Amino acid sequence: MFSLALRTLRLRKGAFLATFVAVFFGALIVSACGGLMETGIRSETPVQRLAAAPIVVGGQQTFAVPKEDPATLDPDDKHKFKNATLPERVRVDASLADRLRAVPGVTNVVGEVSFPAQAGAASALGHAWDSAALTPYTLKGEAPKPGEVVVDAGLGLAIGDKLPVAAHGSVGEYRISGIAEAPQAMRDSALFFSASDASKLSGHPGQYDAIGVFGGDVAAVTAAVGDAGIVTTGSDRGLLEFPEVSKSGENLIVLAAVSGGLSAMVMVFVVAGTLTLSTQQRQRELALLRAIGTTPRQLRRMVLGEALVVGVLAVAVAVVLGPVLGKWLFGELAANHVVPDVLEFEQGWLPATVAAGASLLAVIAASFVAGRRASKVRPTEALAEAAVERRWLTPIRVITAILCFAGGTALAIVTVAVMTGPVAASTAGPAVMLWAFGLAAISPGVTKVTAMLLRWPVQAVSGVTGRVALLNTRVGAVRTAGAVTPIMLAVGIATANIYLQTTQEAVSNQAYTEDLRADAVVAGPGGLDPSVLGRVAAVPGVAGASEYVTSTVFVVKPYDSNSDDDGWPALGVSELTGNAIEVPEKLGRHVGDTLSLRLGDGTPVDVRVSAVVNQRPGFERLVLPASLLAPHTTLGLAPQLLVRAAEGVDTATLTSRLREATAGMPVVVGDRDALIAAHAKGNEIGAWVNYLLVGMIIAYTVISVVNTLVMATSKRRREFGLQRLSGFTRGQVLRMAGVEGGLIATIAVLLGTLVAAGSIVPFCLVVSGSLLPSGPITIYLTVLAIAAVLSLVAILVPAWAATRGRAVDATSIGE
Repeated sequence: MFSLALRTLRLRKGAFLATFVAVFFGALIVSACGGLMETGIRSETPVQRLAAAPIVVGGQQTFAVPKEDPATLDPDDKHKFKNATLPERVRVDASLADRLRAVPGVTNVVGEVSFPAQAGAASALGHAWDSAALTPYTLKGEAPKPGEVVVDAGLGLAIGDKLPVAAHGSVGEYRISGIAEAPQAMRDSALFFSASDASKLSGHPGQYDAIGVFGGDVAAVTAAVGDAGIVTTGSDRGLLEFPEVSKSGENLIVLAAVSGGLSAMVMVFVVAGTLTLSTQQRQRELALLRAIGTTPRQLRRMVLGEALVVGVLAVAVAVVLGPVLGKWLFGELAANHVVPDVLEFEQGWLPATVAAGASLLAVIAASFVAGRRASKVRPTEALAEAAVERRWLTPIRVITAILCFAGGTALAIVTVAVMTGPVAASTAGPAVMLWAFGLAAISPGVTKVTAMLLRWPVQAVSGVTGRVALLNTRVGAVRTAGAVTPIMLAVGIATANIYLQTTQEAVSNQAYTEDLRADAVVAGPGGLDPSVLGRVAAVPGVAGASEYVTSTVFVVKPYDSNSDDDGWPALGVSELTGNAIEVPEKLGRHVGDTLSLRLGDGTPVDVRVSAVVNQRPGFERLVLPASLLAPHTTLGLAPQLLVRAAEGVDTATLTSRLREATAGMPVVVGDRDALIAAHAKGNEIGAWVNYLLVGMIIAYTVISVVNTLVMATSKRRREFGLQRLSGFTRGQVLRMAGVEGGLIATIAVLLGTLVAAGSIVPFCLVVSGSLLPSGPITIYLTVLAIAAVLSLVAILVPAWAATRGRAVDATSIGE
């Protein structure tokens, strides 16, 4: 049977090309997503500034969080704990360097500090000159003394020039004593200061970002470090140089897993639909094989053999091109600052193997579905079965539909009853696929019923061609459903995911705007000196000013069942002082309670609840004193001041006065609109990721739509010829095909909208209290227009080609 399968490939190139396309694009997307996941797991980050040090010691960026109340846990049961990634850089005490120098075999120990600096109009990172040996840089000129700086060769400056440098909230003028040149390309330009200047400008005196160790045994160094930090070698050193990669890698894993899983599920339905349609178009051939004695098992083996030959070829090409697509996607993510550009894309053999296995399993499952029906026909009924589609509702379809509809209903109930805020998308999103798969399982029946409901308007508009199109749609419900299903998937996935995103953005922006009481903002890219607050508060027309710091903190004690390994969003303001904290009602604490926290850099601190407030669900946060929170952020200072105008002072006047008061300082003054725009810009990054990956999946379903419709229409050449011989003109045949395309698009749009509503409505009820999503109606209209145009073009073009020539010639062509 496999040899027969190989021979049939040469005679049915169109049908097998359609299967090839469906499998190829599915495997390609799964392979690319697998590459993104492997990249996130590996988090390979080539070391740059610390390249010369064979051993690098740094702070521990994770800590263990209990999965349940610690009072009931055995501290040695590691399965009951999970690692949380700290969002701020964790530094090590400078005294650790002295301890490491005493380790036998260690020849040199160099501490590294790194802080943002602005050299004129150029952004750079500041360091102490002795840490240049960690790269190493070569020096032209002299090492810097206090008040001097060595600049990166890439900045194009000259020795002896005076350079204004803004760092740690202040501006100073430094004489350029030398030019440093790196041995390789670096992400950031460097400025090197004397040790005393660097300690002052870093904002973290007595601490190092990392320590480079030369010589010595790794085990001995690790023993000397103990619990004071972590020891890395090889490529792991890059994670200490760029700690932001760790969290980005975790996000990339989740992103790739969701997108790859969604793609795999869509692929199963698309490939199954394509193979089923291809097999249905060969019913006469398969029926004749049954009539001459072919057993059901042989027939299934033949269909499986054909599918596997095409599937293996498609998968082979896809796994070769998968890394190309994966690298392009990763490049887009890096270019839009979704992942750090220092993270290195890695795709080995494992993603290709997984993609190949998933794709071939989809092919095998699809071929089983496609061959099962024909193989069960009795030989005496074979020819009649080939002529008319009779039975489509099987136990497998019924069970699949029931399970999917039950799952979709359960997710909708959980979304409304349990979830709050944007997190509701985690249950609302998957519901789209369950509703879609449930409808796809019974799509022939749903298609026939919907076509009957559309009978009167279609006949009123299109006359006799419409009646024939309706008849074709009802009689060929299985064939029509094969075209409806991928369009329904595309419409449902696109509509649901886009409106989930736009609604989430709108609610987030609304929550931010409602909480915002400021009329102006004073921002410092390198942080604001604490003295700026007093200067701004004294400006005429200022009713109030507060530092504004954001970070993430973790509630350690008492045990917080509402928290997860991502911690609580935290806001630092000047209105609170000491160890006071304002908490949301969701936390379940009372005024006067004491909380033990881990701040963003892992520092433990005890705070006292001074207020319990009612915050918008899904946007709860802890509010702490800015003086407590800011020193434990990577920057070490508040990056912004929020300013409220006094009564009768307009925004333009206020911002003008603020600019005058801060003239000569490294700050930027903006109005309320600038704050809102910056917040919206942050939301757009997450939206862009969603649109990119969902768009990729939708593009796949669009390809399958064209694939299916072209294949189905091209096989109707004999049918079109008979219609023309019975009195239809070529124009009437094309109009009939157009009406069928319109019907397919309409049915698919109606079902896709229903699928999307099953996800959107529960989500909107939770986050906004409305049944309708936020976002322009043009999004939905665009989706509808694309679906209609695709359906019409994919039917009319092959129909036009199939009706060329004489009608009598068309009727003589076999299946």
